[in-house]
Amino acid sequence: MAEATTTGHPAREYETIYIMRPTVAKEAAEKIAGRVEEVVGREGGKLTQVETWGRRALAYPVAKQRRGVYVYVKYWGGGALVNELERNLRMLDDVIKYQTVQTGGQTELASVSVDPEAVKFEAIEAPGADEEQEYSLERELGLVDSPDAPSLRDDSYDEEAEVLAAVGDDEEERK
Repeated sequence: MAEATTTGHPAREYETIYIMRPTVAKEAAEKIAGRVEEVVGREGGKLTQVETWGRRALAYPVAKQRRGVYVYVKYWGGGALVNELERNLRMLDDVIKYQTVQTGGQTELASVSVDPEAVKFEAIEAPGADEEQEYSLERELGLVDSPDAPSLRDDSYDEEAEVLAAVGDDEEERK
């Protein structure tokens, strides 16, 4: 990276990963993406790369969520841009976690080239039926029946009849 000169606006390279709730609506995700673009533009930065990583498992529960929609954003700007972007992400209810890291040295913002294809936010898909069922402590402990398992609370099961049949079998063996 080239060192900043006094004629241009010095900028540093940053990357931010933010995680949205796994149930985020497409419209809400687009609103968040629009807010990110707007903040970077308003604060005099440049977006250089945007990647939607999709729904993934979290390393640990965050805001009672076990999964999240990950979005990776790479941009050039100053410290004020990072502060404003994080302030905006903090205010959005659908964003449950974010982290920003400085990755590059200092250079002139005018010398940064941007590929228009690399900065397009991808639309997220709604969670499908094959998505992993929501985590719950009751399900993990086996207190809630899973939809594909046979129910133990079946009314056709007659415990008393089974016990009497077992006792009858024991009496026949003794004779």
